[in-house]
Amino acid sequence: MAFERRPLTPEHLLLAAGACRAALAPALDADWTVAAGGLDWSCRRTLDHVPDALVLYAAHLATRATTRLTLLRNGDPERSPAELLSVVETSAAVLAEVALAAPPEARGYHGAGMADAEGFVAMGCEEILIHADDIAQGLGVGFRPPKELAERVLHRLFPWAPTDIDPWAALRWASGRQALPDRPRLGPNWYWHCAPLAEWDGTVRRRTAAPAWT
Repeated sequence: MAFERRPLTPEHLLLAAGACRAALAPALDADWTVAAGGLDWSCRRTLDHVPDALVLYAAHLATRATTRLTLLRNGDPERSPAELLSVVETSAAVLAEVALAAPPEARGYHGAGMADAEGFVAMGCEEILIHADDIAQGLGVGFRPPKELAERVLHRLFPWAPTDIDPWAALRWASGRQALPDRPRLGPNWYWHCAPLAEWDGTVRRRTAAPAWT
């Protein structure tokens, strides 16, 4: 049977943010200064990064930007992890509302391509889920998003990814977080396809420049 891709909707951003809170809120008393998984950032800085990305995605879609905008937010060192979990949920809601209001033809700039509303939703979900997993590893807690959500994000952003294995493992592989039995772990040049899937040329995307985030 051929794989049938199911689309992402703005509500999936709220589902991702809820999964993030459910996993990390019980660990608010842990040491958030430790590294998040294999990242150079601490767990706290990694969580602080997520709303940076979500708000910037919303701005690019809302303004139909054709070039990269100046950062609207670049971390807030005064916020506690508990406050940042709320900020993640708020920024997810903002991006969801912008995506919901956007007409089908709306596009916005991203380094990986001119994304449509679903592409921004998918990238927002990816930011939340993958970084929640990074943080959970650093704090020593478990994290696993709903299977259907992981599957939808995987096959919207990584149409070249395998469809016959656990979608969360495949999403972690496509995001450079783990190896698969038949595929090595990807290096830091992994990337995604955020433009409409109809525009995918069938090749595996790779990053050609360092990430803009610092």
